[in-house]
Amino acid sequence: MARTRVSFSDLRTAAYCPRKCYYRRTEDDEREPPPEIEAIRALSTRYEELLEEPIAALADEPIAVSPDRYRETLIATRRRLEDDGCWTRLCAPEGRNALVTGRDCRGVVHKVLVDPLEPVLVSAGEPPERGVWESQSVHAVAAAKALGWERRTAIDRVWLEYPAYGVVRSVSLTTRRKARYRRALRTVRSLDGPPSRIANRSKCTSCEYAARCGVRTRTLRSILGFGRGE
Repeated sequence: MARTRVSFSDLRTAAYCPRKCYYRRTEDDEREPPPEIEAIRALSTRYEELLEEPIAALADEPIAVSPDRYRETLIATRRRLEDDGCWTRLCAPEGRNALVTGRDCRGVVHKVLVDPLEPVLVSAGEPPERGVWESQSVHAVAAAKALGWERRTAIDRVWLEYPAYGVVRSVSLTTRRKARYRRALRTVRSLDGPPSRIANRSKCTSCEYAARCGVRTRTLRSILGFGRGE
């Protein structure tokens, strides 16, 4: 019996919170990214244009930092990636928004680079101080494995772009990252009921399933100490 291929989004969500993944999978509707997310991702196709725009014009773009800081960061990113030709490849990829299917997972790769073959994922969010978020690391491994399976080529590196910040980072497929990917894959495939709640309740504060999950999150009132003893 053929194994069901797991979506990139399920793997990413399971790496963040398995219980959230369970609730999301019970919904019937396929969620499309909201327009503001698409607007941010579109910045990743316009880097050279953004570098040529007047600073004042950048204020009208969906960037997350000041125009001056954005321009400085993007210039530094270009300078860092130009030496080995990566900047040109990122600005002119072989393909965009490619649906790829691997042995175990499938999903959309936002850019496909060649020579060497490498997938690019574009995040609308904020990058961590260093590296990438753990859930994005799992997503990166999934993208590399699926694209590599389709093209019958081993892939050793994935790119993560954070276009609202002008930041681009590479992700090497280390043994540890591959192990996290396999763990997330096993988690998704074993979901036949809501798993245990995670210990890190800070993730619950902004979760759309917090009420359904039944988790109690700290409110501003409780953080400030009001209501104790009531």
